[in-house]
Amino acid sequence: MKNNINIFTFLAKPNFLLLATLLIISATSCGVYSFKDANIPDNVKTVKIGFIENKARYVNPQLAPMLTDKLQQKIIGQTKLIRTNNDDAHYQIFATITNYDPSQTVGVSSQQATTNRLTVTVHVVLKKTLDNKEQEFDVSRNFDFSANLSLNQAESQLMDEILRSITDDIFNQIFSNW
Repeated sequence: MKNNINIFTFLAKPNFLLLATLLIISATSCGVYSFKDANIPDNVKTVKIGFIENKARYVNPQLAPMLTDKLQQKIIGQTKLIRTNNDDAHYQIFATITNYDPSQTVGVSSQQATTNRLTVTVHVVLKKTLDNKEQEFDVSRNFDFSANLSLNQAESQLMDEILRSITDDIFNQIFSNW
């Protein structure tokens, strides 16, 4: 028990608390701020988020506006960036839904389809105006649903998951260093 008291006594000493505070401050002041897993250079202050276009072969008319809104909410809610419509925004994000394919059968039982798959792909262009760089990437996710459901039924069941997953993937590609 005596060793425990000595450890707690050491932890309570002002020198230890000062050292711990200095370590925390020095680790967080390195030119990049991190807010809820978003790594953004200090000089990046504004973001322009363009309306997501839907150029997929099959178009779900709700997906593009809902995905645009969800992405805007996530970026504004989880970063310190200020949203603007100006063409000189530090980050400019443009995206296009390039694939929305509900035709894949992935599960078969007794020679009948049991599970279908909806594949959603979004192409994203990130323009960084401060260093005049452009980054392009695709995010793609598969969403399985019962073959007993119509596409409309499956879409209404899957929409929240589609929006959350695709938005998270876009956000992570832009703001996380993985």
